[in-house]
Parts: sequence; structure tokens; C-alpha cells
Amino acid sequence: MPNQRMDQVFKALSDGTRREMIERLTRGPASVKDLAQPLSMSLPAVMQHLQVLEACGLVRSEKAGRVRTCHLEPDGLRMAEDWLGGQRTGWEHRLDRLGGFLDTDEGTRS
Repeated sequence: MPNQRMDQVFKALSDGTRREMIERLTRGPASVKDLAQPLSMSLPAVMQHLQVLEACGLVRSEKAGRVRTCHLEPDGLRMAEDWLGGQRTGWEHRLDRLGGFLDTDEGTRS
């Protein structure tokens, strides 16, 4: 199940519009109207993007009267960040070992 959720998070983040929405929400909660304002798309299209973000746990929304306010859910981003950090760490170790090997190999030729 965690892999499925992570797949959903990365799929959601693969879209530039949704990344813009996430970026806006890092500054604090926003209404759907506020999120839609800088985008060149209809309100129903914005709502579809928000549904994707909510389905994977990156965003939650609440409705008060006629206003729907969206909030960032940091746990979804944290999961993606942890996975990317693990990948980065693995590659850094591999590159460090390669660098050490190359340094040793050069020293044996002199």
C-alpha cells in the first residue's frame, strides 16, 4: 500500500499545474478561487486537479458556506522527500566509492 500511495503522489506531482498549487499552499491555506486565479483554466478543471491532490493525501480541503479552503498536508510531501533523500544518499555513496577508486588507481600509475 505505501508504494501505491507514493506512486499516486509522484503522479500528482508530475503535473505542473498541481505543483503550482502545492507551491502556493506552502505559503498557507487558500481558497479554490485563490488557487485558480493565476491559472488559465476553468474552475471545474482546477477542482479536478485538487481532487487528484486530495486523493493522494497532499492536500485537504474544507468547505465553510460557499468557500472551499485548501490546506497542504505535509506528510505526503515528506514521504516523497524521504524516498528521494534515500536515493540521493545511495548515489552519493556510489560516487564517493568511485572517486576513491579513481584516486587509488591514479596513485598506482605514478
